[in-house]
Amino acid sequence: MLSRAPLVACSLSLAVLFSAGSATALELPLPPAGEDIVGQVQVIKAKYEDTFADLGKVYDLGYAEMLAANPSVDAWLPGEGSDIVLPTRFILPAGPREGIVINLAEYRMYYFPKGRNVVYTYPLGIGREGWGSPVTNTVITGKTNNPAWYPPKSIREEHASEGDPLPTVVAAGPNNPLGPFKFNLGTPGYLIHGSNKKFGIGMRVSHGCFRMLNNNVLELATMAPVGTKVRIINEPYKFGVSGGKVYLEAHTPLDDHGLASLVDKHTAVINALLKRDDLVNRLHLDWDVVREVVAAEDGLPVEIAVPDSSVASVAPVLN
Repeated sequence: MLSRAPLVACSLSLAVLFSAGSATALELPLPPAGEDIVGQVQVIKAKYEDTFADLGKVYDLGYAEMLAANPSVDAWLPGEGSDIVLPTRFILPAGPREGIVINLAEYRMYYFPKGRNVVYTYPLGIGREGWGSPVTNTVITGKTNNPAWYPPKSIREEHASEGDPLPTVVAAGPNNPLGPFKFNLGTPGYLIHGSNKKFGIGMRVSHGCFRMLNNNVLELATMAPVGTKVRIINEPYKFGVSGGKVYLEAHTPLDDHGLASLVDKHTAVINALLKRDDLVNRLHLDWDVVREVVAAEDGLPVEIAVPDSSVASVAPVLN
């Protein structure tokens, strides 16, 4: 049985990947052909004033993924000297590495700039329960600096029912919820935009649009042109290969109708594996480790197998 080895590469400093005042996203080199993992998990020591929200803003991590990677740490008072895991290692989403890919289950965007061998990745706020973000293929149709906001009738009615009426237009500025920039999408009613709220990135907070940190949306605005493809997926389980080993990354599935059952999660894992034709008939999986990864839902890639051309091991059940 594969042991679930320590997941963290410890470090006293993140200077190799980040600077403490960085205003840029995670820019990571793409792996060689046939490999799927980018970045490196790191550990930092908390300072007395740190919170997960503040650390997420510095290191381009969302609130939910910080919670998942640090389940035993107080998000608002980690404590001086506490170890904080920064989940900055990612299995790239399956499918073409082009344009923008948004994985709702990760609360995360990947941008593959044309002609460059790198990927940028950003945390996102997505649609809350009852206002879910769509799973679709679309395209950037427009870009607007300092946009005004024209809240649709449904949102005005919701606010009015809560005693917080909205005007028909909110001018650009600090009170505008779209922040300093917006991207229009070919899917009507949905935007990628900044935010005037300090919290909410990496959470289910919007009416379906995709919220970004303001420095991130401004950076993306300089790179992603009108016409950029946008693929929106909802994949809580990702399989990937690195250094001849197979990894699984698990996130909590999104569900507007209650928590998914353990059987449903295991079925989803097998379905995700079946989509990987390059792996499904070449693996000898350690199902005990797979169970642990699915149960943990910590968003960290974990080794689960070594490819083996002589063994096919897609299990019908995991329980």
